[in-house]
Amino acid sequence: MSEYVSICEVGPRDGLQIAKTRMTTDDKIAWIDSLAAAGIPEIEVGSFVPPRVIPQLSDTPEIVARILAKNPCWVLQVLAPNLRGAQNAYNAGVHKIAMPISVSEGHSKANLNRTPADSIAMMRDVMGWMKEQDRHVPVIVGASTAFGCSIDGVVTTRQTVALCKGLVDAGVEHIMLADTVGYAHPAQVREVVRAVRSEIGPAVYGLHLHDTCGLGIANALAGLEEGIRAFDSCLAGLGGCPYAPGASGNVVTEDLVFMLESMGFTTGIDIPKLFEARALLHAGLPAEPLSGQLPKAGIPPTFRKAA
Repeated sequence: MSEYVSICEVGPRDGLQIAKTRMTTDDKIAWIDSLAAAGIPEIEVGSFVPPRVIPQLSDTPEIVARILAKNPCWVLQVLAPNLRGAQNAYNAGVHKIAMPISVSEGHSKANLNRTPADSIAMMRDVMGWMKEQDRHVPVIVGASTAFGCSIDGVVTTRQTVALCKGLVDAGVEHIMLADTVGYAHPAQVREVVRAVRSEIGPAVYGLHLHDTCGLGIANALAGLEEGIRAFDSCLAGLGGCPYAPGASGNVVTEDLVFMLESMGFTTGIDIPKLFEARALLHAGLPAEPLSGQLPKAGIPPTFRKAA
């Protein structure tokens, strides 16, 4: 068997949070159903933030409840910004909780209204609370702006390492290095992954990449070469942080899966069914532009899915 690479589809959260129009709850559930039918193992279905903050995701509790009622074995992930959000997500029954913690101070204050040091202290409270619960729910911390920031500019490798070390000291076990604004390049990805791993070891969980400068797939390849085996991606490349000026869409799920499977990695994801999910996304958000090279070109006749 080929080596397995895990993909978490973040479209229903990151992809929709800055969409100009709102997808109905029924359309969202149909889309999420189609993503699961394509074999995507983990899906980030929304965010437990106040509805006034991101109204596009205000139906997350209903979506989680309805999906778990009919498919309790699907791996559902949601984003939570703080302890209360994590508690609400846990009580809703999700399987994983993603929590963003910014490396850069400017993005941290804009996105979370707190400093990185305050966020580390908050994570200590979150991890302490989680240890007291009966059900184990992994907390995946996204180290946002780990490669650069559109507010503060350059983010040094030393800054990223220091934040990740602080998070591990606070009890965090899984860290996703996030190129929130899409400024990273492959050599930088290699440098940061190596530096952070040398400090915190296997707590380096994966990469969350954006494609603002067109290097999302190249950066994913660099991560693969450094041993990363978990990636976030978004169908049709939607998404972006509303509090990171200039940030654009995520690395495209269709293109990422095609690259991985072509190289011999196993994802368990069916590309033609991804195209069907893409059609449902377009039907639910007809005015939203969709990205992706593979959907434009079609699956090449030379393509052979990894065994």
